[in-house]
Amino acid sequence: MSEEIVRADGEIARAFVAEARRLLAEDYLPKIERCLEHLEEVDIWWRPNEASNSVGNLLLHLAGNARQWIVAGVGGAEDRRARQSEFDAGTRRQPGDAEQPTAQELLARLRATLAEVDAVLARLGPATLLERRTIQGLSDVVVLDAVFHVVEHFSMHTGQIIQLTKMRAASDLGFYDFTSGKPRASWK
Repeated sequence: MSEEIVRADGEIARAFVAEARRLLAEDYLPKIERCLEHLEEVDIWWRPNEASNSVGNLLLHLAGNARQWIVAGVGGAEDRRARQSEFDAGTRRQPGDAEQPTAQELLARLRATLAEVDAVLARLGPATLLERRTIQGLSDVVVLDAVFHVVEHFSMHTGQIIQLTKMRAASDLGFYDFTSGKPRASWK
């Protein structure tokens, strides 16, 4: 996509950014919040096997990824991510240990990160979407690609959190109300 196309059709660029902001704040985050309402603290760090991550790991990972790609990579903040620690958390300790974040602490961290992400996205102009950045050691990342990456990455891991929650809580999470014949998000 050329810079001229983005400038000529800034509405498409603004719509893309607005949808990214909406999905993160009004779709994925509320689903994660609903999942946490159905889980006990012990469930937050449960892993189905050694090759899988816990909900706690995924929450740390989502915050780390979004902050690295958008807040630091696009917004220019310092990149202070320690990626491996997101996956190591909870592996050597028992649930409830003081060093292990609680569900509420993890959620607070994710919300704070998403607030930072939203502030960066709110400032993006159409031409900025074609600018290039170095993110996660990858040079020449287009800002549009970075935004798209974070949204799709968040979607994928939200699905994993939903699946893990259903495995542990064994209940319908009630995301949608179908009483009118059409799906209506129940968290709104």
